[in-house]
Amino acid sequence: MKSWVLRGDMKGGLWYWPESQKEQEKTINGIARLKFLRTALESLAKSPSGLSNAELDEAIGANSNWMTLWVARQLMAMGLVKYKVDLFGGPGRYQITERGKEVVQKLATLSAQIASQG
Repeated sequence: MKSWVLRGDMKGGLWYWPESQKEQEKTINGIARLKFLRTALESLAKSPSGLSNAELDEAIGANSNWMTLWVARQLMAMGLVKYKVDLFGGPGRYQITERGKEVVQKLATLSAQIASQG
């Protein structure tokens, strides 16, 4: 069975946003290959108010709270997503950052390039 995780195990992943443009492109390519990360970013980009943990789980289709948290933590570690706590008892929400929006645009461009080649 082929693992969807970039480095082949659950300890791997994309845990930081690199400084160099070349490394950023590699990271974006990595996100493009990882269905859950890509889907999470695209879903968050479509939701101006953000997504709760349950909504994010439904959007990525993982059916696993543990997997949803793993995806959210990676995206937050890279600065693509932030978590906003609701002070009045509602669910906290994951929201896309400006950097995250830029990455979503680059992912769309990358997908269009791949589609035009094949």
